[in-house]
Amino acid sequence: MNTKRALLSVSDKTGIADFARQLHDAGWELVSTGGTLGVLQEAGLPVRAVSDLTGFPEMLDGRVKTLHPAIHGGVLARRESGHLAQLEQHGIGTIDLVCVNLYPFRETVARGAPDTEVIENIDIGGPAMIRSAAKNHESVLILVDPADYALAVQPSVSAADRRRLAAKAYAHTSAYDAAITAYLSAGQPPQQTGAPVQESRALPAELAEQLTLDLQRAHEVRYGENPHQHGAIYRWGDQRGPVLDAQVVAGKPMSFNNYADADAAWALCAELAASHGNGQAGQVACVAVKHANPCGVALGSSVTEAWTQARDADTLSVFGGVVAVSGPVDLEAARSFHGTFLEVLIAPAVSTEAVEWFAAKKPDLRVLVAASAQAGQLDVRPLSGGFAVQGRDLRRWEDLCPEVVTAKPPTEAQWQDLRFAWEVAKYARSNAIVLARARVTVGIGAGAVSRIWAAERAVANAGAAAQGAVMASEAFFPFDDVVRLAGEHGVAAIIQPGGAKRDPEVIAAANELGLSMVLTGSRHFRH
Repeated sequence: MNTKRALLSVSDKTGIADFARQLHDAGWELVSTGGTLGVLQEAGLPVRAVSDLTGFPEMLDGRVKTLHPAIHGGVLARRESGHLAQLEQHGIGTIDLVCVNLYPFRETVARGAPDTEVIENIDIGGPAMIRSAAKNHESVLILVDPADYALAVQPSVSAADRRRLAAKAYAHTSAYDAAITAYLSAGQPPQQTGAPVQESRALPAELAEQLTLDLQRAHEVRYGENPHQHGAIYRWGDQRGPVLDAQVVAGKPMSFNNYADADAAWALCAELAASHGNGQAGQVACVAVKHANPCGVALGSSVTEAWTQARDADTLSVFGGVVAVSGPVDLEAARSFHGTFLEVLIAPAVSTEAVEWFAAKKPDLRVLVAASAQAGQLDVRPLSGGFAVQGRDLRRWEDLCPEVVTAKPPTEAQWQDLRFAWEVAKYARSNAIVLARARVTVGIGAGAVSRIWAAERAVANAGAAAQGAVMASEAFFPFDDVVRLAGEHGVAAIIQPGGAKRDPEVIAAANELGLSMVLTGSRHFRH
C-alpha cells in the first residue's frame, strides 16, 4: 500500500513514454489501458494492465475498461479517513496519479467522420477518471496536459499547484462536454416549450436552450480597449478565424483594438471580394477601418489602385486605421503604403520582399496574412450578467430581390454602385449612410443616433463628390428628409430597405427630385 501508483491512459501520447520512464525511475508503479499500455510495453517499461486491478477484461469493444471500484475507489479514497481501511478490506490499492486526456472527439468531427465514428469517440471512462482525481486533488495528481508532466516528477507538488491542475482538469472535461453538446444539438429539431416565439419562428438548433462558451486563451495582449483594462483574445471551442489565426509576418504584436478592427475590416473585404470577384477574374477590394467602422472602401484592378482610392476617400480618418486588402501584397503594392500611418495591414498573402520592406520602412505596422477560415455562425455580445446571441448577418446581395420604386430606374453603372454601397452599409454601425461612386466610397456617416445626422455627415464628408453619387442606408427612412438632403447635394440614386409607414412620401420625394430609388426589403442593423 506504500508504493505510489500512476494510472496512464492518454489519447495524445506526446511524451508519455518518457514521462512514464521518469515515474518508474522514481519508484512509481505504472498501470495503463489500451493503446497507452502498448506504447509503454514497447518502451520496455514494466506496466500493469487495468484488467489486472479490476479482474475484468476490457469489454464492449473497449467501451468499458476503467468503470470499476478497483479504479475509482483507489482514486477517490480520502487518505486521512476510514476509506483506506475499506480499500484494504476489498483488496484495493490507492491510485496517486491519474494522467488522462480524452478520445479525439473534436478532431473526429473536424475531419468529417460519419456519425457512428463520432459517437464512438465520446469518451466515458476518461472524464470519469479525470473528475474523480480532480475531486481528490489533495491526494491525487491529475494531469490532462503533457506540458504539466515535468511538474509531476518533482519531489513534491504544492497544494496550490494541485488545485490549479484540478481546475485545469475540470476545464478540460467541460470543454469536451461542450463540444459534444454542440455536435448533438446541430441539426436537431427545436424543443417545443410552449412559450411564444417572436414572429412565430422556431429557433434554430444552434440557439439551444443552453449554450456553453468554451473559451481558450489564444493570444495575450498588453491591455484591453484602454490601458487600465486587462484584456486577452480567446478562441471559442475549436473554431478558427481569419484574424484570430492570422500570421503576423512583420511589425509589433497585435493589441486588443487591433484584433477588433482587423476582424471588422477583413469581414467586409472578404464579402466584397466574393461578391465582385478577385484578382485577374475581377476586382481587388480594399477596406480601411477606424474604430470598427469603414472609413474608406474601394474596388480596383490592383491592390495599389484599390488602396490608393480607399485612402483618398477619407485621408483624415484613415490615419492610424486598419486596412484589409483582398489581393496578395507584393513589393510594388507594399511601397504604395508609404507615407500613411497605419496600425494593421491584413492580406491573403504577402511576398517575402514586401515583408522585408515593411520591416525596414514601417517597423511599427503589424502586417498579417489572413488564415483560411470562415467566421462562426453565431454573433455573441456581452450584457451585464449575460449575453445576447444571434445568428450572424449572412444575407448577401444575391439573396435579395431589389425593386425599383421610382419612375426613373438606375443606370447600369448606378446599379453597380448601389450594390457596392449597400454592401458597405451592411458593415457600418447604425445609423449608417454610405455614398459611393465608381465603386469607391466618397462619404460615410456611421454610428449616428439619428438617420438624418448620419446623412449630413456622409454628404459633408463627400463634399463635391456627392454630385452624381449613389446613397445606401442600412435601414428604412422614417421621413423624407434624407431624400431631400440627397437631392440638394446631387445624389443620383438611393438604395434602402423600405418598410416605413411613410414609404409613399419618401418615394414621392424621390420622384419629385428626379432620383432613382431601389428597395431591398431587408435591413442590416449593426450595433
